[in-house]
Amino acid sequence: MTYAAEISRSNPTCFLFLVDQSASMGDPIGGEVPQRKADVVADAINRLLTELSVKCAKEEGVRDYFHVAVIGYGHAVGSAFTGTLAGRDLVPLSEVAENPARVEERRKKVPDGAGGLVETASSFPVWLDPVANGGTPMCRALSYAESLVSRWLAEHPGCFPPIVLNLTDGESTDGDPTAAASTIPLQVSTDGSVLLFNLHVSGAGASPTTFPDSDASLPDAYSRTLFGMSSPLPPHMRSYAAQQGFGTSDATRGFVYNADIASVVQFLDIGTRATDLR
Repeated sequence: MTYAAEISRSNPTCFLFLVDQSASMGDPIGGEVPQRKADVVADAINRLLTELSVKCAKEEGVRDYFHVAVIGYGHAVGSAFTGTLAGRDLVPLSEVAENPARVEERRKKVPDGAGGLVETASSFPVWLDPVANGGTPMCRALSYAESLVSRWLAEHPGCFPPIVLNLTDGESTDGDPTAAASTIPLQVSTDGSVLLFNLHVSGAGASPTTFPDSDASLPDAYSRTLFGMSSPLPPHMRSYAAQQGFGTSDATRGFVYNADIASVVQFLDIGTRATDLR
């Protein structure tokens, strides 16, 4: 179980993002900036898809080192891609890069080099729209993910193990998710078990608990359930997390509780770290 398989066009891997789209995702996220949880999560995933596309771009175009699924769960469970990719599950990264639903112009203030700020505009591709409607059918979403990775592994038995990232703000409304979650890491390639990471998006403004190695500091049964569902971070991800200032050990898990905006971005960055691309 080395998590060291080479990722290449002939041996790609996949990322599955499970995105809570329940009504409570319309509430503000914790922190100083008043943004909805759904907006923060959608922006973070859209930005990550752009960064992945750039990372995998070569002279001939974007190479398909990764296939990507974005699965929403709220009033329904299924593909959360919009535009041309609507209704599709695992999509080759080159097709993702070529088919954003739209490209928005985003404005932000940046340092002007003289102690002040200047407003600049940049293009922001959008594949995932923020949605906040319905309950939190997490068990169904996890079962959906398990079926996707099972089919993927049947076709790519030697791949770097798929990574499932579950972003949620509340407890499952269709039962205890533990059993559904436990089936995901039972899926294995020759390089290791499928990885399941969990991020709890907070509206409380409390300090995040980021990549813990035990559940001792977690406040309740719900947070301990999410921790127990989460896979240990592989060695290369632990190393990168340590470089970002997080304390890690062999028991460190891919889990964040009470996440604010910065924690969402860090979670996606560390959780999607893979081995070198060829």
